[in-house]
Amino acid sequence: MQTVVDSLRQEGKIFKKMQEILPKELGIRNKIKIYKATDVRGYFWAIFAISQKSRILMKDVHKFEEIYHKLSVYCEHNFKHKVLFIDAPLCSKAKEAFKAQGWKLS
Repeated sequence: MQTVVDSLRQEGKIFKKMQEILPKELGIRNKIKIYKATDVRGYFWAIFAISQKSRILMKDVHKFEEIYHKLSVYCEHNFKHKVLFIDAPLCSKAKEAFKAQGWKLS
């Protein structure tokens, strides 16, 4: 979590509260770190951190949208910002699809 906070702090984002949500709570078997955060202005952020060796493709875009919707239902509110930290190569079509759906990639 510290690396996520440090990288967002470098961009000027400061959070009042940050809570990790386990994938098991959402019924997901993926190896993904999910955080629910509140910034100083009171906006909610959904932060996903993924570390994998294989390339992220278009099918993964749909998978992360499903995870986001499960998170919205679980937390009972919508998020103002969606951020995705990726340590894997990213397909150009998947990158465009993420940006079209409102994701911020880091």
